[in-house]
This record gives sequence, C-alpha cells and structure tokens, in this order.
Amino acid sequence: MTGLRSFPEGTFLHYLPPAVRERLLALGAEVHYAAGQVLMRQGEASTPIFVLLEGVTKVSARPAGGHESLLAVRVAGDVVGDMVPLTHSLHTATVTTCGAVRASVVSGPAFLDFVRSSAPAGLAMSRFIVDRLRWAEQSRLDLAGYDTGACLARLLLSLAGRHGRHGTRGLDVGVPLSGPELAALAGADPDLAAKALRDLRRRRLIRPVDGRIEILDVTALATLADFRAF
Repeated sequence: MTGLRSFPEGTFLHYLPPAVRERLLALGAEVHYAAGQVLMRQGEASTPIFVLLEGVTKVSARPAGGHESLLAVRVAGDVVGDMVPLTHSLHTATVTTCGAVRASVVSGPAFLDFVRSSAPAGLAMSRFIVDRLRWAEQSRLDLAGYDTGACLARLLLSLAGRHGRHGTRGLDVGVPLSGPELAALAGADPDLAAKALRDLRRRRLIRPVDGRIEILDVTALATLADFRAF
C-alpha cells in the first residue's frame, strides 16, 4: 500500500501519517505520465492537484519578455498545483515531467476540504510549505559568495543530499538536469557554468550518465565547494 511507503524527508507525503495518506490517495485517480508531459502551465487556473508517487518533475517559469528558467524540482511525495486552490490564484510556474511519472490526481476542492478537515493534513501542509521556502532560501544563501565552480558543486551536493542514489561508479544526483538548467538553479551565467562543468569533469569529480550527473568523488567535490554537510 502506498500509505505504508516511506517518502523523502521534506515532502508532503513524508509528513502525513500512513492512514491519512491513504485517505488522500483515495480522493484521486492514479495516472501515469510519459517524459516531457506538462502537468500545468504558468498563468493558467487549472485546479487539479498532482500527488507525485513516482518520478521527478521540473518547475520552471518565464518572466514577461524573458527566458524560461528552472526554479525547482519535485519528486515522489511532493504535491504540485496546491497553491491555486489554497490562494485562489493562477499557476506561477509550469510543471513538466522529467521521465515516467506516476501521480494521484485530486480535484482542487477535494484537496482543500482534506486539508481543512484533517488536523494532521493541515499540519503536514504547513510543514511542507515551510520546508519549500526554507530550502529555496537556504539554496540562495549557500550559493552566495562563491565562484561558479563552487556554486555548481554546492548545488550538486545539495541535490544529491535530497534526491541522490547510488550510481554505477558514484553518487547519482537523482535528478536529470541539463547544463543550462543547472546554471539556472545556481543563478549562474550559462557560459561560465558550462566551462565550470567541463572543469569538474576534467578533474574526474563528476561525469554525465544518460542525461544525469554522477558524483565520482564526493569528498573532493565537498572540499571544492566548502560544503560541510557531506
């Protein structure tokens, strides 16, 4: 049963007790999505809530007259689209599947009633929102004052700490991201980021594997990044 599964720390389903998870999932319909499918678009007012059960999605936004930038990634256990029924607003970002994704699709009104009527659900929602804000703020602080190479190293280690898994030769960051997407997340110039990534590969600290990045030497990368969490 999905309610008995463990989900990554910081995700909405992680904060829900198993029985409450099952009540939430019973409200929706399970849907499978292929890679590259758009679950919601920036500026739209669609109300379905997507409870991610497997897979990874990317959250991106395009300012008026600007280029689209990657803002975040969402993984199994997260919910996306929750801000529309909670705030009666439009979507502020587009959410796209990175690979195969399995999700429970819940209507906005049903999700809102669920959060309102269940104390554990309301508490989980509050913790989930706070965690998202804290992670975004901490990411900005972590990258402040470092050169591009160190910023990318810190970002890769941060992503691996949250989403990583063992790869064939090292630690898979766990999220399929291109060089420009990494640059956007790190707030770095794309050309400087590309040069820094080449340098990390040349030093055999990372390697690309099927659209993903594998960290080959976590200790050396953490030293370069002045990253003390690893």
